[in-house]
Amino acid sequence: MSGLNHFDEKGNAVMVDVSEKSETKRVAVAKGSIKVSKEIMNLIKTGNIKKGDVLGVSRVAGIMASKQTSNLIPMCHPLMINGANIDFELDEENSRVIIYGSVKTTGKTGVEMEALTAVSVAALTIYDMCKAVDKRMVIENIHLVSKTGGKNGEFHF
Repeated sequence: MSGLNHFDEKGNAVMVDVSEKSETKRVAVAKGSIKVSKEIMNLIKTGNIKKGDVLGVSRVAGIMASKQTSNLIPMCHPLMINGANIDFELDEENSRVIIYGSVKTTGKTGVEMEALTAVSVAALTIYDMCKAVDKRMVIENIHLVSKTGGKNGEFHF
């Protein structure tokens, strides 16, 4: 693993200069989950949460968040997102909503942070929409699953 490149020779935090990098197609996929009560799982499945369509709103929130990543993470470059998607898997046996986020761009820097932000905000939105029923939800295991493009090539968790 290479050294950190968000610091200058004096140890000051800096935004990485990507002006000399080539543009490539880049895709990142992240995953996370939120553990919920059996009651919340049933309410999500049946669409009976009072605030509305939990997964639909969470999907939109995650996609919107991917486009705002540079406003949240100080050294992230603003990127032109070519595509973003959020998918869900209901793990009823373990009472978890599994969240997958994928983000695509063609550019000089990757979209890993955008995918991770999308999953994080999607999970937070589920929490927000369901907290009136039970606040004992746990957001967990948010991580990068894969990334392609760029000089460092592919990564698979």
